[in-house]
Amino acid sequence: PKDIIFRRPHLSVGRDYSMITRPILLSRGLSARKDGDLRPTSVSGDGKILRRAKRGWMWNQFYLMEEYTASEYQYVGKLHSNMDRGDGTVRYILTGEGAGTIFQIDEKSGDLHATKKLDREEKAFYTLRVKAVSTRTNRSLEPETEFVIKIHDINDNEPKFSKAIYTASVPEMSSVGTSVLEVTAMDADDASYGNSAKLVYSILQGQPYFSVEPDTGWIKIALPDMDREVREQYQVVIQAKDMAGQMGGLSGTTTVNISLTDVNDSPPRFSYSSYQLSALESAQIGSVVGRIKAKDGDEGENADMEYDIVDGDGRDIFSIYTDRITQEGVVTLKKKLDYEQQRVYTVKVEVCNTNVDPRFLSFGPFKDTATVKILTQDVDEPPVFSQSQYVIEVQEDTLKGMVIGRVTAWDPDSTHHPVKYSIDKHTNRDRFFHIDVSDGSITALQSLDRESSKWHNISVLATEINNPQQMSRAPVLIKVLDVNDNAPEFAMYYETFVCENVKAGQLIQTISATDMDEPLDGHKFMFSLSFSNPNFTVLDNEDNTARILTRRSGFNRHELSAYYLPVVISDNDYPAQTSTSTLTIRVCGCDRSGNMRSCSVEALVLPAGLSTGALVAVLLCIILLLMIVVLFSALKKQRRKKTLIMSKEDVRDNVVSYNDEGGGEEDTQAFDIGTLRHPETMESSKQRRDIIPEMLFSYHRPSPTAECTDVRDFINCRLEENNADPSAPPYDSLATYAFEGSGSIAESLSSLESSATDGDHEYEFLSSWGPQFKKLADMYIGKDSSRNT
Repeated sequence: PKDIIFRRPHLSVGRDYSMITRPILLSRGLSARKDGDLRPTSVSGDGKILRRAKRGWMWNQFYLMEEYTASEYQYVGKLHSNMDRGDGTVRYILTGEGAGTIFQIDEKSGDLHATKKLDREEKAFYTLRVKAVSTRTNRSLEPETEFVIKIHDINDNEPKFSKAIYTASVPEMSSVGTSVLEVTAMDADDASYGNSAKLVYSILQGQPYFSVEPDTGWIKIALPDMDREVREQYQVVIQAKDMAGQMGGLSGTTTVNISLTDVNDSPPRFSYSSYQLSALESAQIGSVVGRIKAKDGDEGENADMEYDIVDGDGRDIFSIYTDRITQEGVVTLKKKLDYEQQRVYTVKVEVCNTNVDPRFLSFGPFKDTATVKILTQDVDEPPVFSQSQYVIEVQEDTLKGMVIGRVTAWDPDSTHHPVKYSIDKHTNRDRFFHIDVSDGSITALQSLDRESSKWHNISVLATEINNPQQMSRAPVLIKVLDVNDNAPEFAMYYETFVCENVKAGQLIQTISATDMDEPLDGHKFMFSLSFSNPNFTVLDNEDNTARILTRRSGFNRHELSAYYLPVVISDNDYPAQTSTSTLTIRVCGCDRSGNMRSCSVEALVLPAGLSTGALVAVLLCIILLLMIVVLFSALKKQRRKKTLIMSKEDVRDNVVSYNDEGGGEEDTQAFDIGTLRHPETMESSKQRRDIIPEMLFSYHRPSPTAECTDVRDFINCRLEENNADPSAPPYDSLATYAFEGSGSIAESLSSLESSATDGDHEYEFLSSWGPQFKKLADMYIGKDSSRNT
């Protein structure tokens, strides 16, 4: 209203102060309060304004510009109390944040200044307190009042992104507007004041592929049908600018690396419409023939492919599977190849994706086909037998030299080289068979016996004559068929006896037979006697057994102790074979029940179950036991003999070696060293220290005689002395002697025993020693002659 008057003392130009020290408001219906609020005042009836008395502080807050760079202190404002009459009796005291350091107040005038440059981003406002005191009484004139100084923001901070480099990905073929990534920048300026912190995003690099939302920072797809197979990586630069993007605003940038992820939008395709592979005809089943590969621009599971043979004359010969690592189609052999039978095969191979995305079916079809031609390569193959295994049956009575069978082999190559046959010697060590080199016929070199060996297994080798390295083998199993060439005989040895009191017609033995032959219808034996016997008879049971019956009674072992019954056994095969086996029946005494009581000596032993072999074994055991007892007794007697020396000093058959250095003359007492000297040297014997003496007196050993000058004589003399020495131990001992002999006829040539001068010797005798000493004679005789001269 026009009737309101504001008086703002100390108002500075260029500063917007909303806080004044002591405003005076003249207005209709309004009055000033201490806290700055306005309330209506009373008006008299004649229109005269009634004024209310004002007192106390009248302000709210101050504003201060940040980053002040002038040389003088920045003026904040003036604090003034209505109690201050300007006579210097009022003093202003400032306390609170920054009082005395950042902010200073003139105690007399109340002018407030900032002494330092302030940064709003470090601290946005300061809370201070001021009071007015009397300079005379130092008492407060006004209550302490609190006020706030706010730092006025300026645009001194650029926007900063949370990351210097962002990484993002988006599927290829995404539609326009698809969100990729949101980038966010922060501005440290005051967002509540002006546009210093109002940011606007823009794209500096990455058009026309991407765009950014100015207000939110969302990066989005701007170009349709972006194909990863064409380009996979993109680099986008985003700028954030404050002051709402206006001129003069500060800005910051960040880099966003965007990659397109794969989708299955590329179908597999063969590089060529036809391929050619080759395989040796000797290749094994399951071996790899070759590899083919289709190209797929996708990656990962989107590039997984499956190969299959869908057509062709080689569909039954070859197969194909997918190598999951390389995504190649691997062609393998399913059946053996034969160059002579078919040389070229053709198959049609189809490839398709295993994971198809329905959104991109229009990009298809997601499969492709190619023709694969496979050539069979010829190799020099070994001969081939007509059968993998031969079985030949031959009668065991086949004559030597007869052909028993034939094998056939040929060269499967187109050259048809001739083949020769042979038998592996390791399978025909006994040389039972021979094979013809040219036609492969097998003949028997020896008679075959089925009872010795029913089967003969040999290996036949077929070798190309032009190339002996090409060789193959086939097993030939020769079965020897049975011929009735063995007569039946008793199945076992029967020990039969008949009681003296036996009655006629009584059964004394049941016999059976065996035959080494094996007829197809089984064995059928018939038993009979070779001639009529008055004592015994044979009754055939017709089940390959027969009973021996007595024909009379009243046998007497004193008259005849044994009867021999010849039994004829025949078979029913062709040709029939017959043998006669003798059954020995012994006569024994029995009780009324028929139990044997006594027989002859031999009959008594045999029924007891002891055969001749058993008796021999028993006798051998007894002899062995006796030998063990004798040996044990001899050892026991030998152990009872006590040894002469039962201690470690026993030196029998021992050689004692002393390796330590001697202690002088004492070491010579351990043995007689006189034996090491000349035999003529005589020395009294001393007691030996290697044994315990058995005599209290010392035995004087005679010195060797002068006649013992020869080595053999010397040893014999020493032996006689030891044998005759009563103090010598009664056990063996080892004595070592070193004897140089009695000397030569030239005596010693050493100068140790020579005279002081050489003039005492005559060397004329050297000339008589022969031509061997001529050089020595010339040396010494010539020397002697010169000395005399």
